[in-house]
Amino acid sequence: MTTTVIVLILVSYFLGAVPTGYLIAKKVMGIDIREHGSGNPGAANVYRTVGKWAGVSTFLVDALKGFIPVSAALYLCADSPHKYWVAIACGTIAILGHMWTIYLKFRGGKGVATSAGVFAALLPIPTAIAFGVFVICVALWGRISIGSIFACVVLPIASFLIGKHPMSVNIMVTAIALLVIYKHVPNIKRLLAHKELKFEDGAKKRQDNENK
Repeated sequence: MTTTVIVLILVSYFLGAVPTGYLIAKKVMGIDIREHGSGNPGAANVYRTVGKWAGVSTFLVDALKGFIPVSAALYLCADSPHKYWVAIACGTIAILGHMWTIYLKFRGGKGVATSAGVFAALLPIPTAIAFGVFVICVALWGRISIGSIFACVVLPIASFLIGKHPMSVNIMVTAIALLVIYKHVPNIKRLLAHKELKFEDGAKKRQDNENK
């Protein structure tokens, strides 16, 4: 069992650390996504800079980086009384791997998509609710950062109120949500200064350049 847990944790980090947005931007446009747009190698910046499908692909793969390790932990440790602790460890490490990836000198993304994958495996209903809030906020204000921050506020509340999740899971969700909000501090500063890009702003600029 100990060997299984160690392998799961190692795989969680190195899988979570895969720099999806960076690799897709390199493959599609031959650019370092960290030198364009917001400089973040996440799905939103890839969408604005590289294209719609590149951004969607980045989000889905980043989410799978969180979903797969947690699902594997829950399956392989199903008979263990510590299965949730193992799943929590794997999910947390996958998210940290995404945020501080060893492949890019520990400069990674904000962890939104990978966290969504982790919580989809651990808390499907609260995660669906938080995702709905995310979609509504983006539709209303046109900014991914606002949707992400509101989703991070709603998810821990939904986790505590809906379903009978172990307290360890609720605490982990709260801690990760606060960490993701902290990673959005630069976005919050730009929002307060009315300088935060809308979701489609970069995409329109890219399309204009392509049409020239």
